[in-house]
Amino acid sequence: MDKQPTLFRLHGIRRRLIYVTLYELIAIAAATAGLALLTGQGAGHSSVVAVAASAIAVVWNIAFNWAFERWEARQAVRGRSIARRIAHAIGFEGGLVFTLVPLFAWWFDISLWHAFVMDLGLIVFFLCYTFVFNWVFDHLFGLPASAMAPA
Repeated sequence: MDKQPTLFRLHGIRRRLIYVTLYELIAIAAATAGLALLTGQGAGHSSVVAVAASAIAVVWNIAFNWAFERWEARQAVRGRSIARRIAHAIGFEGGLVFTLVPLFAWWFDISLWHAFVMDLGLIVFFLCYTFVFNWVFDHLFGLPASAMAPA
């Protein structure tokens, strides 16, 4: 089970807004650099699709985390184990593949297969990034109510 936060506690919508904002700002910067490197196109061209991907990810983030926390709240074992964190990261990133690969194929004018292969590097990066970001966020701001032991 995770230790108590070192900074302060956040709950509800405030927690989600801060989480999504921090996560996506870092993600846009990383995706712009990664896509520019993978496609050989400039950061300006890549940043447009990075921002679009971020908007899609924000909607997915809200929906996925709502569903994940509903499921998590019904579990007998509370807290966020490594296995639960890995499942969260894989579920979140896996859901994005279905929307982002077609977007990348269209934007960069490449095949779906080429977009998927190109996206593999981003998938690996974002799996690690999601896992680390969530771990750090939870340590700084505390676990959500869904992961806390009942009072």
